[in-house]
Amino acid sequence: MAPHEVLRRAACFRVDDLEKVWGHSVRKTQIEKLSTEELIEKIRTLSAERWPAIHAGRPKEANRMFDLLVAIERELRARGIEAQRQLLKLLDDPDPGTRCWVAGSVLEFAPSEGERVLTEIAKHVDGLVGFSAERTLQEWKAGTFKPL
Repeated sequence: MAPHEVLRRAACFRVDDLEKVWGHSVRKTQIEKLSTEELIEKIRTLSAERWPAIHAGRPKEANRMFDLLVAIERELRARGIEAQRQLLKLLDDPDPGTRCWVAGSVLEFAPSEGERVLTEIAKHVDGLVGFSAERTLQEWKAGTFKPL
């Protein structure tokens, strides 16, 4: 396969081009058919599995999980604030990766809860999850954080 073909295929899975991922009719249809509770559970499992994939050097797998997480969050946003508020119960999840993802997600409608969890993770969790929480907080406080 030619190098430019590899790059073209990889571009379909990047956050920079989410409309291609979101516009994929099968995936979008599958996500739309799930109940809010099922979407919340998908966020819990995908966000917990994403960090081990990153640490294990499986970026394609981690990127696909990221793209699905973003698509699910967009679906929750489309369903309204009550659907989004269901994310709050994941702020106490035992997995720091899940808590970090969800804390960043709730900043736009529950900023104090999101900040509290991100601060806790940044102080007590080492590695990429702690770093991610710290950077998310910095961007949020600087006014440059953009929800997905």
